[in-house]
Amino acid sequence: MRFTEYFAEVRRRPDRAIIRDQWIEAAIRSPLRQQIQRNGRIRKWVRIPGNEERYLCVVLLEDGVTIHNAFLDRRFKP
Repeated sequence: MRFTEYFAEVRRRPDRAIIRDQWIEAAIRSPLRQQIQRNGRIRKWVRIPGNEERYLCVVLLEDGVTIHNAFLDRRFKP
């Protein structure tokens, strides 16, 4: 996985440390939903395995490969 320095820093936060690599990979590979932002970044959502009510949002740079952010999105509605 390729990621930005920003993501490397943010991932050290306790609320982000629980995010597993396999969840990020699942979001990139087969997202539930995908959205292109105005700035060209790509948002992809995936349901967290074993928890039907939690979703992970992964934000990729315009290249579609580099991870810029990943967070549990409490506002996402499938």
